Amino acid sequence: MESNTNGYVVVERIRGKSTITRCFSKYPLKLINPNKVGSSTNDAVWIYCLTYGGGIVSGDAISCGVKVGDGCTAVFTTQSSTKVYKSVGSKCSEQLLEASIGSKALLVFIPDPVTCFSTAMYSQKQIFRLVPDSSLVLVDWITCGRHASGEKWDFAFYKSTNNIFLEGYQPLFLDTVLLEQGSISTIARRMQDYLVIAMVILIGPQLKQVQNQIQMDVKKMMSDLLYIPSGALGYNSRGSSSQCKPAFIASCSAFGPKGIGVVIRISAMTTESVYQFLRRHLSSLEMQLGAVPYHGR
Repeated sequence: MESNTNGYVVVERIRGKSTITRCFSKYPLKLINPNKVGSSTNDAVWIYCLTYGGGIVSGDAISCGVKVGDGCTAVFTTQSSTKVYKSVGSKCSEQLLEASIGSKALLVFIPDPVTCFSTAMYSQKQIFRLVPDSSLVLVDWITCGRHASGEKWDFAFYKSTNNIFLEGYQPLFLDTVLLEQGSISTIARRMQDYLVIAMVILIGPQLKQVQNQIQMDVKKMMSDLLYIPSGALGYNSRGSSSQCKPAFIASCSAFGPKGIGVVIRISAMTTESVYQFLRRHLSSLEMQLGAVPYHGR
């Protein structure tokens, strides 16, 4: 795989510490490994994934491989949103990530959101291979575009596929999100007032406490949000509810053998509200990672 990719990272345990033993990237991908992130006592390596020019242009096809060895901890992130520029003709920009996670290892994949410009076409596929005691944090999300400039779900095509396999090729979680402009209904019309959609996946024994807490928090948050006192719901002249749409909606469910994984799906009216949710619920990983995910965003 390494010879025909734009980037490849190998993390192995050397002298008791998670260490990057191989890291290369080539245009249009750039991988950066800072000397240290956060506390000097943590055992985690951070890799920043960037693209030259700050975005992905029409027709780009980027592939990257990540191997996290037994007992290692690695964080894969970005420095800002992944911008997908306008499509030229019918060319679709593509990204592929393949990652393997070893025994008692943790991979935290926490990019900033994808932002597709007007007419952009973008497809990404992410494949993760785990063993029963691997752990994975995965965040996958997209914003409506440059809504401050009047672009709101104005891109032509977006597809994001996440396939997670256990012990080689046993499917654990298979998921695809597809947003495509239709002749009957546009993406903007289907999304209504929501400007962000996100998915968070937590898998493995190292994340059990985070899984339990986030399930309780989401259940309570949505129960409080959707509770309507008797007589408080009004109706307009057309007979429809006048209740305002909630600015942030989340659902949470377990999957896999013995509930090994948890998936959280989010729709929100602001990007900042999703950042706040992620910082709050992933903050307990600070001791393992050396820093709170999305701190400073």
